[in-house]
Amino acid sequence: MLKYIKGHMETIDGIQVYPIISLLIFFIFFAILFIWVFTAKKNYIEQVSNIPLENEEDENTTNQ
Repeated sequence: MLKYIKGHMETIDGIQVYPIISLLIFFIFFAILFIWVFTAKKNYIEQVSNIPLENEEDENTTNQ
């Protein structure tokens, strides 16, 4: 099965550029994510990390 797919893919002109493009997209996405994680403000991280807890507290107070 893989031999059939590989043989079929080799007949397509210009297909060798797609793995390079996908690698670049993958690398750029995670590089930007890495930079964002280290430059994010601590207050924002704390606020976002408390969102699930705030929702549980709101549900508990409305159910009582």
